[in-house]
Amino acid sequence: MLLLLFIASCTRSNKQETLQSTSLQTVCNPVNLSYMYQWTTDPSYREGADPTIILFHDEYYAFVSHSGGYFHSTDMIHWDLIVPNDIFPVLVFAPSTVVINDTIYLVASQVPEVVKTGDPKSGKWEVANPDFKIRISDPALLLDDDGRLYYYAGCSNQTPIWGYELDPKTFEPVGEQVALISSHKKQFGWEEKTDYNTPNDETDPHIEGAWANKYKGKYYLQYASPGTELKSYNDGVYVSDKPLGPFTLAQHNPFSYKPEGFFGGAGHGSTFQDKYGNYWHIGTVSVSVHHPFERRLSLFPLFFDKDDEMYAYTGFGDYPFIIPNKKINSPEELFPEWMLLSYKKKIEVSSTLPDYQVAYDWYDGEPLLLTQNSDAKNINDENIRTWWSASSAGNNEWFILDLEQLSDVYALQINFADENVKLIARQDSIRYRYTVEYSTDKKKWEMLIDKSQNTQDAPHDYIQLKEPVKTQYLRVKNVYTPSGNFAVSDFRVFGKNDKKAPAAVNAFTAERDTDKRTVNLSWEPVSDAVGYNIRYGSRSEKLYLNYMVYDKSELSIHSLNTEQDYFFTIDAFNEGGIRQGGKIIKIGH
Repeated sequence: MLLLLFIASCTRSNKQETLQSTSLQTVCNPVNLSYMYQWTTDPSYREGADPTIILFHDEYYAFVSHSGGYFHSTDMIHWDLIVPNDIFPVLVFAPSTVVINDTIYLVASQVPEVVKTGDPKSGKWEVANPDFKIRISDPALLLDDDGRLYYYAGCSNQTPIWGYELDPKTFEPVGEQVALISSHKKQFGWEEKTDYNTPNDETDPHIEGAWANKYKGKYYLQYASPGTELKSYNDGVYVSDKPLGPFTLAQHNPFSYKPEGFFGGAGHGSTFQDKYGNYWHIGTVSVSVHHPFERRLSLFPLFFDKDDEMYAYTGFGDYPFIIPNKKINSPEELFPEWMLLSYKKKIEVSSTLPDYQVAYDWYDGEPLLLTQNSDAKNINDENIRTWWSASSAGNNEWFILDLEQLSDVYALQINFADENVKLIARQDSIRYRYTVEYSTDKKKWEMLIDKSQNTQDAPHDYIQLKEPVKTQYLRVKNVYTPSGNFAVSDFRVFGKNDKKAPAAVNAFTAERDTDKRTVNLSWEPVSDAVGYNIRYGSRSEKLYLNYMVYDKSELSIHSLNTEQDYFFTIDAFNEGGIRQGGKIIKIGH
């Protein structure tokens, strides 16, 4: 046993030395894009959703709902906005693309034209089909190996996902439409239309956001449910040997699911390969406070296992992860082992707005304004839907985070909130300017990050430090806020300290409810654990689903398939690391 522990310790040490000695590059969800403010100031809100990412000429292009253009990157880390000519439909929902003969073709929800370009960097597009016959929301395109083109679309709580074949030269439909995916919410808990998929007999889910990939001769037709404004927004997948089916539900579902943590939501996305052949899934995050369509994007690594089952790895999906420069084979290769150091640590602030109003309930067509407390504790509560606001936007506003012990800080993320903002569309003034200082004694301060002259719009500003710093205190000072008050939904600090990882969770129960879509979990709290990650799946060796919680020792998960067995384990984590569960429990169907 001692020998095994020694080997494990050396392996961990060697991995850390490798990570620190190489130029690893990390990112952290939500994706740090310049999300566009929409055309209202009552209230102002940002939107970015329904993403399509493609690799074209070894570079990446992201097409995102209502963005006023599209984004370009050479490395999947830094993204710049391209504002196209007036041929391109900039203010549309669910833009989707396909590459045919070195040309990008684009369709979008309810848009009557198909547009194309061979030079997306230039922003110059032209019309490929001025009278596209199929005008359905949430379209997706798949070019098969034999050159045949397929179109999938649908966005409704009444009608299914439809499939069509198109002529790849004219984009005219070939043959009849085929119904492919409909709701089965009484069997599939992940389709129940509530934040956490709790049973709901009043509303039906939206079945929407189609996407398709071909892998080893099989077609993976993906779809989103139950609604974009919900934390439970997810992507499921069906599989077929033919592009228009019939399709069969995959064993692992939903394949992209993240209902809790700093943010919730992992639905209506696209699945693509990077330049090294790795698969990724980019989906939609629900903020949905100021407006149901207040949304962001999340990026997750995606894998096909030995049985060709597809799964997006969402475990610790709001912690930093590595963007690789080679082909990888497992999620573990992407985790730099930087843990969250900031959760519920001590906070001091310059001032606090007494309270604020949010649009809490939009289901009846009009928002219900709810007053919330602008508590300083909101700065590090791991909840994107709450925030702290200073009483002004002055350069005298600040906050101090006490990590409560000396820690090695590797990365920071500051997520700005919209409090009293009056902004629309894109403006040159939309940028945040601030500084971050650090101290070991709260007396002598040194500059860590100076963004006092920043010109980039970065609402979810993630900064990986060139070298880790050892500190206990971090002070953030406002320099410039583009509109409204200086406000932060969460300031998140990642790194390491000398705390040991918690003990394993060995004692827990998992009981299936009379409603078989639900499992009720309960476990003995572990000393020093900050939170728990429940891993589960339909096979003991395929625990691909992840559900993260903080400060809990019981949980009901409502997203099960009534006709499947499930296996569960619970990992404990804290600032010192992750301890995998000590046992696995099976529940029958």
